[in-house]
Amino acid sequence: MIPYLIATSSTADLTDTYLKTHQIPFIPYSYTINDDEGCTDDCSEQSRREIYARMRRGDLLKTSMITAPVYEDFFRKVLDTGKDVLFLDMSEKMSASFENCRVAADLVRKDYPEQQLYVMDTRCISGGLGLLVMHCVSLMESGASFEEVIRWGEENKLKIAHRFTVDDLNYLKRGGRVSNAAALVGSMLNIKPVLYVPDEGTLNVAKKVRGRKAALKTILDGILHDLGGTDTDGKDMYILHADCLADAEFIRDEVKNAHPDMGEITISSLGVVIGAHCGPGLLAIFYLCSGRKAE
Repeated sequence: MIPYLIATSSTADLTDTYLKTHQIPFIPYSYTINDDEGCTDDCSEQSRREIYARMRRGDLLKTSMITAPVYEDFFRKVLDTGKDVLFLDMSEKMSASFENCRVAADLVRKDYPEQQLYVMDTRCISGGLGLLVMHCVSLMESGASFEEVIRWGEENKLKIAHRFTVDDLNYLKRGGRVSNAAALVGSMLNIKPVLYVPDEGTLNVAKKVRGRKAALKTILDGILHDLGGTDTDGKDMYILHADCLADAEFIRDEVKNAHPDMGEITISSLGVVIGAHCGPGLLAIFYLCSGRKAE
């Protein structure tokens, strides 16, 4: 069997510990916070915590797309290992960088005719992408072939549920996802959107509720509905939070109470790219289900 590797981007929001342990190459996004330019998303918990602390103080975080030459350099580096490469990045419809990724991949393939570079439109973002990466890595490490891992990813990527809520509508306003008027009225009325990722790989509003507690309950109800009637024995869940650990632990504990046979429920800090667009207080939950649903 021809050797291969799996690579991803920092927007998979995996921890640096996981990436190092499993030797997963990743391409980092860059960001600016206030006047600090050229910062690199290193996927470390310390960096993430420091950034959200600064955002709580009012510091402005901006992210930059990855250019085609940067993708090209990254692809050449991983292909120089002599291995085939499966690259998993954010959903095409959520990533301004995806077209640059495609252009770079098409260019690089010409110089490595004996190797395969497969770029998957994962239709996933953040921890959903991370969960897809982890499952593919697990298959690879158990001996599955390059083609088998790709087939599993394509067949199961739309079974990864993404459920989010945000705490501050002004961040969605800055990203153009809600209007100025909607952000103003929503903030005045304490409206909290509950978001999800449909099959198209976009970020949609499932419901708008009053208050944080109602948002958490709505997310929990959706999770328990998805898991009801399914075999949860050993099923993993990935919870990411932007400086709201208590809410993440609440969801974890409630899911465990309802499904004590669940596998590992991992909690870690959200990466900086999604955090820049959604702000501190974002809570996101990811897990395998029978199919994505709004509610």
